[in-house]
Amino acid sequence: MAQVTRLPRAGWYLLGPAFVAAIAYVDPGNVAANVSAGAQFGYLLVWVIVVANVMAGLVQYLSAKLGLVTGRTLPEAVRDHTRTPSRIGYWLQAELVAIATDLAEVVGGAIALRLLFGLPMLLGGVITGAVSLLLLVVQDRRGQRVFERVIIGLLMVIAIGFLSSLFVKTPPAADVVAGLIPRFDGTESVLLAAAILGATVMPHAVYLHSGLARDRHGHPEAGAPRARLLRATRWDVSIAMLLAGAVNLAMLLIAATNLQGRGDTDSIEGAHAAVREALGPTVALFFAIGLLASGLASTSVGAYAGAMIMQGLLHKTFPLLARRVITLIPALVVLGIGIDPSRALVISQVVLSFGIPFALVPLVRLTSNPTLMGADVNSRLTTVLGCAVASIITLLNVVLIYLTLAP
Repeated sequence: MAQVTRLPRAGWYLLGPAFVAAIAYVDPGNVAANVSAGAQFGYLLVWVIVVANVMAGLVQYLSAKLGLVTGRTLPEAVRDHTRTPSRIGYWLQAELVAIATDLAEVVGGAIALRLLFGLPMLLGGVITGAVSLLLLVVQDRRGQRVFERVIIGLLMVIAIGFLSSLFVKTPPAADVVAGLIPRFDGTESVLLAAAILGATVMPHAVYLHSGLARDRHGHPEAGAPRARLLRATRWDVSIAMLLAGAVNLAMLLIAATNLQGRGDTDSIEGAHAAVREALGPTVALFFAIGLLASGLASTSVGAYAGAMIMQGLLHKTFPLLARRVITLIPALVVLGIGIDPSRALVISQVVLSFGIPFALVPLVRLTSNPTLMGADVNSRLTTVLGCAVASIITLLNVVLIYLTLAP
């Protein structure tokens, strides 16, 4: 009987932080990249989504492990090992990444509100920002556990919104399996592969997960308690990334099955219209609801990450409302002056690409430091894999930046 009462604490009770971080992997930037890939190249880039989510799983586990073992978030650990001038520069790029993240999430939420209710983009952006602030107030006043439950609920809405169409028209299994073979078809497919990867591995999620794990589980002593938490964290990350990967794959399969060869699918609005035409208004409604949940959840998680980054690097805490407004203003300006929302999403992913190596390189270096990590230091294989992931992601994002900005 005693073993039964301990089971939740040793298993499901410990899950949650990775699901909050996983929201970053199903944000509006992912919708734009995955739908474009499926509409233009069918099932060709299925393998990219699989590889990207495997890489993301390793990165998120290393981030959570850093928080549990050291009791420090990744921004705090960077601050501890960086001199003041470099630290300020590091914070500036991280702040730019946070603003770019918010731009993508708020624009995505505004697009969803326009699709659902016909609201003007600026008003939709204001509503998205206000709801995200409400979610942050929940986290601030009710604690991380309640915030996790709300975000997991939104993640389930996102999953239903994008997975539902697969039951209406099932993609051919042979084509999906063929898409697992790594290959490209011209420069545009490389661009979209890099965009998928850039939209999958998000810098703010890497920073955030170390704090989520630390704040939820504390800083356990070395030995059995820590080993148990690290095992639970591996399960947490594996399940969360499996769900996020399934949603991302569903986005691509929807487009590959129903939108390939159609015109005007290079924007989220165009993709929504094509889904409605191909699968009917009910599926299109689910698509829009999933996009709205994605925008609302991801912008609140992004703002939460921004606050953690600022506090960790500068050792300063700003009021929640002020923090939310700082990152929200650029997104509202973009919506207010009428910049094409889909183009704004693409540019935001390019800005995010600049921040990826600043998150991954310190993470791999710190978790490979035996003085800092003790017995839980990365194995040689993990370090090699971590370095390979950081190098591949950085290289592909350089390709993304070049191909996006090249004339």
